[in-house]
Amino acid sequence: MIAILSVSLALAAWIYDAGMRIAGFHSNESVREIQSLRNHVMELDGELTKLRSLAGSGESSLQIERTTQKQLSRQAKALELENAALKEDLAFFEGLMPASDSGDELGVRIDHLRIDLGSAVGEYRYRMLVVNNGGRQGKELKGALQLLLKVQQGGKDAIITLPSSTEPNPQRFRFEIKHFHRLEGIFSVAPGVVVKEVEARLLQDGAVRARQTVNL
Repeated sequence: MIAILSVSLALAAWIYDAGMRIAGFHSNESVREIQSLRNHVMELDGELTKLRSLAGSGESSLQIERTTQKQLSRQAKALELENAALKEDLAFFEGLMPASDSGDELGVRIDHLRIDLGSAVGEYRYRMLVVNNGGRQGKELKGALQLLLKVQQGGKDAIITLPSSTEPNPQRFRFEIKHFHRLEGIFSVAPGVVVKEVEARLLQDGAVRARQTVNL
């Protein structure tokens, strides 16, 4: 009986082990399979971390590139404005030299009057060069700038004189020059007013000494 039971138990153990192997549930193989899966998951996590890192660095590089491009655009615009101003000054001096060499009529004049739109609605920037050809012994010229604006408002033509009688700071339109001077500033008009023409006048003791007109 003991021999029969021993053989039966051995046979049962062998059948169980064979069944586990057939079903794929052998303990050693299961452990190896689980470890292999864990290793594969770790590899996938590593690849995912690398991809996220690359994506983050790519996005950062794109943001840096965009920021750099914006800075370069601003620098290019600033250089364009500076270049235009230098060309304007060069043209002014080139025009000034023949006038003093050729013995033209002495006096004061306005050169390179420019009117540009400002940053706000109804705002304009004016810029001009004032030349005093009074000769080497010429005295300093003291006067005032006056702007005459030809505008349209509500379909009607009108003229606005600056500075107006209600100007809070009329001193900003005063000037003193020996030979040449740059006059620039800002003026504003009411909403709905369209500026068509600007005439700049230089006044001395109430008399007009020079003028120049620009159409917008």
